[in-house]
Amino acid sequence: MDIKGLNILDIFEDLKDYFSPRIIAEVNDVYVKAARIKGDKVPWHNHKDEDELFYIIDGSLKFEIEGEKSFTMNAGDIYVVPKGINHRVSSEDECKIMLIENKSTAHTGDVKSEITKSIDYQKKGLF
Repeated sequence: MDIKGLNILDIFEDLKDYFSPRIIAEVNDVYVKAARIKGDKVPWHNHKDEDELFYIIDGSLKFEIEGEKSFTMNAGDIYVVPKGINHRVSSEDECKIMLIENKSTAHTGDVKSEITKSIDYQKKGLF
């Protein structure tokens, strides 16, 4: 990718599908991804060896951590899920998020579900 600057809100104009993160930039050994979330299709999963950063661009995201009380994230909120922690997210209304993940991170961990997308898929379609 040869992107020097971009507007995250403009990216969402082209990103229409829910639960389909797309890689919008690379920084060293991590991908910056954008995704739309609506509904509760994200399965319980974890990332054995990687932390995962969530940044809420617009809307609200219900965040569940196994064994803990769920909480809601709103626009402007950031949360880092430590490696190995089971978690899932959902949203009643559309929520736009940015993710920062190691390049080796599978977005649903080792869990395969109807929403699981390969890294190759996540690289396609926006630019």
